[in-house]
Amino acid sequence: MSSSDVLAARRRTMGQGTLFYDEPIHMVKGDGVWLYDDTGRRYMDCYNNVPCVGHCHPHVVNAMHQQAGLLNTHSRYLSKVVVDYSERLVALHDDPLATLQMVCSGTEAIELALRLARTFTKGSGIICSNATYHGNSHETFRMTVGPFEPEFRRVSFPDSYRPLEQNLSDEALCDRYLQEIEHAIASFAADGVPFAGMLFCSIFANEGLPKVPAGYMQKAAKLVRDAGGVVIFDEVQAGFCRTGTWWGYQVMNCAPDIAAMGKPMGAGYPTGGVAARADILDTFFRRSGYFNTMAATPLQAAVANAVLDVIETENLQSQVSKVGLHLKNKLATLVEQFEQVGDIRGHGLFLAIDWVTDKASRTPDREGAKAIVERLKKAGYLISNAGAHRNVLKVRPPLIFNQDHADEFFTAFETAVSETAR
Repeated sequence: MSSSDVLAARRRTMGQGTLFYDEPIHMVKGDGVWLYDDTGRRYMDCYNNVPCVGHCHPHVVNAMHQQAGLLNTHSRYLSKVVVDYSERLVALHDDPLATLQMVCSGTEAIELALRLARTFTKGSGIICSNATYHGNSHETFRMTVGPFEPEFRRVSFPDSYRPLEQNLSDEALCDRYLQEIEHAIASFAADGVPFAGMLFCSIFANEGLPKVPAGYMQKAAKLVRDAGGVVIFDEVQAGFCRTGTWWGYQVMNCAPDIAAMGKPMGAGYPTGGVAARADILDTFFRRSGYFNTMAATPLQAAVANAVLDVIETENLQSQVSKVGLHLKNKLATLVEQFEQVGDIRGHGLFLAIDWVTDKASRTPDREGAKAIVERLKKAGYLISNAGAHRNVLKVRPPLIFNQDHADEFFTAFETAVSETAR
């Protein structure tokens, strides 16, 4: 069956769902950092963080096969496999995160995190970013498209590249953004909405990986806690060594009260989790409860445990830091060479290239960014455009991405930019 036949059949049976690229790719195989289409053509995957330790890693595949052949059932039986994994994962988090509840996706993790916060505080009001995305359920999608009132208040995400106000010092700009959090807390009180807390992606991934003014996250967390709320960080994209630290919140030097995890946790097998303070989870189970048929199963835990094995035995945290910095420094050389390369930023192997019409205005160029994505795809390299203005080129390869891969990608990217500039 040709790719056009597959596309037609998909649209007949699945509707007009989102697909990447003007001409979608019919993928049939993955191996490491590589994806292969139905013609055998190879693409370097510089986008997918779901198979975080590489496509079809043999250790992960073997763990899945062995456990599936032994036992898989729901979480209402005791399982040492699940308990061992839970203890191992919680130990990787900073204090005060001491407990884990497993789920099946990032969306479910965020939903549960909101329930934990609201049950613990007996409030409902949540502060979130004005350019966020935390999932595709009704409640999580409300933070993206609304209706926002009365339970949600959106604040401007902190950004030093396109600041709310020009010509401010870093400290003054930080205070300017914090004022919006103070106003949001006050507005909940004025409207009679009990305050529950704040939910941010720890590195503002969907906002475009902005450069955050120093101290912002710690000061924001203090404002929230002083008002009786709890701090929730979305680690779905930022976690599992993506940033060169185990968790994105470690980049910001601010541990949350609740952390939501997803995507990379099971390297493609549907897995997610919520790490929380023990008193928050204990309160939740006294006042409410949670059960998920497909979560905290032996198979889920075995696969997720294998992901941790690979990260640790292959020393991927150190590799991500080294390779990410190497690629970031190479990409930074393009800022002076090309008018459209406005800014290079990010952490570890999660990098952002801010594509603009010109450096003086810093006007986001969404169509130009899409053109670069398409040009790279034709050359055999897969990235995407994202961010608040959809003009940020998002580079987020599997963690096993090494320096040779980085150099090859940079050459391809530099060529694409040069051809576009001509």
